[in-house]
Amino acid sequence: MGKVKNRWLIALSAVGIHISIGSVYAWSVFTNPMMEQFGWELSSVSFTFSIAILFLGLSAAFMGHFVEKYGPRRSGIVAAIFFGIGLIGSGVAVSLESIWLLYFTYGVLGGIGTGVGYITPVSTLIKWFPDRRGLATGLAIMGFGFAAMIASPIMANLIGSVGISNTFYILGTIYFIIMISSALYIERPPAGYMENIQTSTGKKVVSDLSQLTANEAVKTRRFWYLWIMLFINITCGIAILSVASPMAQEIAGLSAAAAATMVGIMGVFNGLGRIGWASISDYIGRANVYTAFFAIQIGSFFLLPSITHAIMFQVVLFLILTCYGGGFASVPAYIGDLFGTKQLGAIHGYILTAWAAAGLAGPIIASWVRETTDSYAGTLYIFGFMFIAALIVSLLIRIDIKQLKQANENKEKAMAS
Repeated sequence: MGKVKNRWLIALSAVGIHISIGSVYAWSVFTNPMMEQFGWELSSVSFTFSIAILFLGLSAAFMGHFVEKYGPRRSGIVAAIFFGIGLIGSGVAVSLESIWLLYFTYGVLGGIGTGVGYITPVSTLIKWFPDRRGLATGLAIMGFGFAAMIASPIMANLIGSVGISNTFYILGTIYFIIMISSALYIERPPAGYMENIQTSTGKKVVSDLSQLTANEAVKTRRFWYLWIMLFINITCGIAILSVASPMAQEIAGLSAAAAATMVGIMGVFNGLGRIGWASISDYIGRANVYTAFFAIQIGSFFLLPSITHAIMFQVVLFLILTCYGGGFASVPAYIGDLFGTKQLGAIHGYILTAWAAAGLAGPIIASWVRETTDSYAGTLYIFGFMFIAALIVSLLIRIDIKQLKQANENKEKAMAS
């Protein structure tokens, strides 16, 4: 057997891919410069981001089988090509002043690159870290969460110094190099690797509850329980992100500047929640982590409308953001626990359709309730009730898990006898 690669460098490569594609969340940096330079409407420029998120969700759902069939290296290269061409093509679109070409390059091509890149390293990391699934996937997905915070000031400086189109050319080239380099290092672990880890670490690796294909997984109740939990967590989180600044000004009396600073800090807690909660899930279990998410957020959403103290309001909001980020990072490990690693990438892609649906539902619900009730309190209460439903689902999935464990134990006893 050849030399086994360092699994921490595999994890670093995964971070490289996620920190590149996560820059999509810094899109708003381009908004004002494009509006000023070309006279485009805000809704027209923002629609580019909406298309990118739509194709992120669609490509994650439909390309999961590609990732499983051809492996992380090839799918990582595909993601790098789509994302790199998408950004460089965006530079061409801007130089031609064509917003329709921008929709295709950044929205469609960039979105596909983001979706494929998002699911590419996750199933591989879980196979490299059977003893620390949450930590491994949390690291990569934390990179996605922090990417916008890192990319935003770089983009702003580049736009100011070299212009919008050159910024796209530079970013496209840099991200392509990072993603290709990362993809070329990533590979699946060798056969027998899990047993070697168990021997070297002395830590017993818990067996998965089942080994299902993606098409088998979607026919189970636990798949849809997981989908509903993720959908509610993301819907409410995205909604809060979309109205955080005006809501803080209305309820807690923050100034516009203070609210803007708060929004920036929210990104930090979003990222920290990804690595923090995912790591905790290795010790207390994924089911307990999701129940904790919903219990914390039920209290937080019902309390927020009555918190007029600025610092306390922000502390509760930051706590909500850790749960929002943690939901993304803990779900791949949860999928591995429930369905095994046979087609984890494909199952993860199917589950991420909840992200696409939530991205559409969250801001619409938040805006509609605010306009109807003329208050953000109504929005928060509705989301509080949604989390009560999510908490119930997080308890129902435990019944499914218990029944599956019992069935596995009975099967083992039958085989032993």
